[in-house]
Amino acid sequence: MDSVAARAYSRAMSPTTPTRIGIDFGTTNSVVVIATPDGRTHTARFAPPGHPEAETCRTLLCLWQEEERGRLAVHEAIGAAAIDAYLDDPAESRLIMSMKSYLAQTSFRETRLLGRRLTLENLIGRFLTGLMREAGIDPAGVTATVGRPVRFAGDMPDDSFGEQRLRDSFHDAGFGDIAVALEPEAAGWRFAQRLDGPATILVGDFGGGTSDFSILRFDPAQGGTGRGHAQPLGHAGVGIAGDQFDYRIIDNVVSPALGRDSTYRVMGGAPLPVPIEWYASLARWHRLSLMRTPQTLRAIADVARTASAPQRLDALATLIADQQGQALYRAIGAAKTDLSQADSTTLRFHHKDIRIERRITRTEFEDWIAPDLAQFDAAVTTALTRAGLTEAGIDRVFLTGGTSFVPAVRNLFVTRFGAERVDRGGEFVSVAEGLALMGG
Repeated sequence: MDSVAARAYSRAMSPTTPTRIGIDFGTTNSVVVIATPDGRTHTARFAPPGHPEAETCRTLLCLWQEEERGRLAVHEAIGAAAIDAYLDDPAESRLIMSMKSYLAQTSFRETRLLGRRLTLENLIGRFLTGLMREAGIDPAGVTATVGRPVRFAGDMPDDSFGEQRLRDSFHDAGFGDIAVALEPEAAGWRFAQRLDGPATILVGDFGGGTSDFSILRFDPAQGGTGRGHAQPLGHAGVGIAGDQFDYRIIDNVVSPALGRDSTYRVMGGAPLPVPIEWYASLARWHRLSLMRTPQTLRAIADVARTASAPQRLDALATLIADQQGQALYRAIGAAKTDLSQADSTTLRFHHKDIRIERRITRTEFEDWIAPDLAQFDAAVTTALTRAGLTEAGIDRVFLTGGTSFVPAVRNLFVTRFGAERVDRGGEFVSVAEGLALMGG
């Protein structure tokens, strides 16, 4: 055990270690918040070697094998360290991403990695074990409240199945009984600490894979704990969020540069469109690594021989074979962030003969995400209907999650509720803070 882990376990076993925690296990990032008996909270910090300290941990797991005493043993790293481990030896390691996206998918039960059969619960459990180790917390000695989305991500998700697998994953990591709460309601608890009187609040919680909307009536004078009482009135959710915005950039900028709109011929016949499933996988970051198989690479090479733009298909194959997905997604994430602050940016991605440079305006980006904004708007309407309210019945609107920085997302709420009622704050930690407070 290295010195960082040793100090973490020492803190975890100390009698002064707080025992109530909130855990926001996210599609893209995870957060752990510790609550003290006096109602205060502090966020666990993660500082892997070579990286700055952060309040969030990327929800990434890297697995690889090393020989120990004549046998192969599986080793693991999480968060930023997982990316480092993967880049050190991409051919012999496995980078697991977006694990939360599969929780409610009954079609995905297990996978085979490094010669071992692993269930999704095993993989998430390994990540959570590492998360607790780095946070300095013994999972067996805490009371944990865990967040879940209103609607899990994916096609036709089974939400009850997803919640049960979430619980099983935490048990796999050594937790005892856990409480599960809706993520937007948790964010509402956190935001409601600012209130000095009864109010009806709408919380928009934008994650990496899901977006949830909850309406709560909060009365600081009730509850008997000094922290108030929240009454859920209505909620709704959709299985899209920040990753969907990344997909829009890939679909409109990257996929055309890698041959999506090309055609090819079979035995001199009529032109056929290249297989669209390659680009569907390219646009979903958790699927790209699964394309690096001999069969897929051979299929791309076969199509490229008669393609109208063979160099673009060759570029797609190079991207997959050289496992450049992480570098590509970093470039896309940077462009998306820039567009939250400026009217335009240039997406740049270079690797070997691949050169993608494309200026993107905020107006273009907002056109691309318009269908997603419409789904957010419809979900807000559903939440209001279920609560039996109109916009006039909402006193405050709180937005949380990285996607809330996108101007078009904020404008959606400003248009419906007025700028004076829309607020942000603690965009990345508010859910976990609320979970820790709810645990009291």
